[in-house]
Amino acid sequence: MSRTTRISTLAAMAVSATLLAGCDSAQTPERAASSTRHYGAIAFEPCTLASGISAGNVQAQCATFEVPENRAAPDGRRIRLNLAWLPATEEGSASEDPVFFLAGGPGQSAVQVWPQLDPAFKDVRKQRHIVLVDQRGTGGSNLLSCTPEGEDDEPQVTATPDAAAIADFARRCAEQAADRADPRFYTTTDAIADLDAVREAIGAQKINLVGGSYGTRVAQQYAARYPQHVRSLVIDGVAPNDLVVGGEFAHTFEDALKLQSAQCRELPACAKRFPQDARSQLDTLVSRLREAPAQVEYRDPATGESRTGTVSADTVTGLAFMFSYMPQTASLLPLVLDEASQGRYAPLMSLHDLMGRNMGGSMARGMQWSVICAEDADRYQEGGAEGTLLGSDVARMFFAACPAWPHGSRPEGFTAPLASDVPVLLLSGEFDPVTPPHYAERVLQTLPNGRHLVLRGQAHGTLGLGCMPRLLGQFLESTDAKALDASCLDSMTYVPPFTSFNGWEP
Repeated sequence: MSRTTRISTLAAMAVSATLLAGCDSAQTPERAASSTRHYGAIAFEPCTLASGISAGNVQAQCATFEVPENRAAPDGRRIRLNLAWLPATEEGSASEDPVFFLAGGPGQSAVQVWPQLDPAFKDVRKQRHIVLVDQRGTGGSNLLSCTPEGEDDEPQVTATPDAAAIADFARRCAEQAADRADPRFYTTTDAIADLDAVREAIGAQKINLVGGSYGTRVAQQYAARYPQHVRSLVIDGVAPNDLVVGGEFAHTFEDALKLQSAQCRELPACAKRFPQDARSQLDTLVSRLREAPAQVEYRDPATGESRTGTVSADTVTGLAFMFSYMPQTASLLPLVLDEASQGRYAPLMSLHDLMGRNMGGSMARGMQWSVICAEDADRYQEGGAEGTLLGSDVARMFFAACPAWPHGSRPEGFTAPLASDVPVLLLSGEFDPVTPPHYAERVLQTLPNGRHLVLRGQAHGTLGLGCMPRLLGQFLESTDAKALDASCLDSMTYVPPFTSFNGWEP
């Protein structure tokens, strides 16, 4: 059995693929030897932010900043937060209130993912500094990752994902981390206290928060705890405070599939090429593979070498779920499923490997557990996912580590909706499989100075699409979401499904 199939797909989805799947093979910022610059009381050194899948590098200033791990014991262990500062390009006229970008996950590094996002902030950076803080437990901020002692230490493939194996893995991971971290203090509540400490240290009275996916939870929690220091919020792929992260994936994914299938039926070439919609295709294929997983020879997507592997029902549902995060990959799904339904599994297996590698290592699994075990696990109620493709296994495995992982708790009022007069721009993709537009509509109800924009045909993560970078810059200057002329978004179009591996029909 190949290394990439050592953990079942559903289990891997449960512990690695969370709200944000715009994952990357990120690298540590490269420090350059040059002069020190100060932003407030923090000394920064020049560095280069680089991502393994981003086309370009970004020049920045990097620093570390010490905070107590447990603020109730300030004389105890201290941890270093990894920071990056991107000075305004028109620095002489820069505004006093910087932008803090909050990454998703939970478990993603803001510093490492930034090169992919930098183009979306081109207009913002003209007048505003950008501050990136790796949330504690991610990236360079006392990373809480779980590296097994050996290949055989990871949970083995089983017909049904094994919760006991995941819990055992989490227990051993916690033992490995015990000498350098207490996982109980790596929650969202701890993270927003870190953000405010950085804000104070750089001397900013007010800040603007831009959060994506899980970062929208962080943004809302910060605005509720420190309202006097918030000038504006931009939240993209909105997670309501009372959402059980991971608990509704089966239903939101199902809804996204229905929307995508409906779009295919409206396109004559797609409807003719794929008379059976993607949902029905998936049902048929999953049922067949559940009865008899198939051995397949396929090309390694990185090397082109011939490999063999096993295609299971979990392989198919896992790929479909990962594909649904972006319309460009979702447009491949009907074709790949059609090929597989005729017994040609090689394209599916190659794409599954490729997507898995792109996601691998992008989330700090331990930090993720610290967040969801403290804030979500006890609120999850199993049931109601019968008849869906993912069923209840994804959510069950999502929280399987919690009995073994040391975790804290959420404070009183944590799940209450953010009720604030702060200016807020809320963004959603029409086909988002994990944070659908109706989530943002719920959050908007208690934000009188908020406005919700839904990008047609798009999925998870919209900041860099179409004219959104320009609208983002305009909002952060004016803080008037309702006055934005968003008519430029009307030009957003659907990505037509591929009718062959040569592309889609004109």
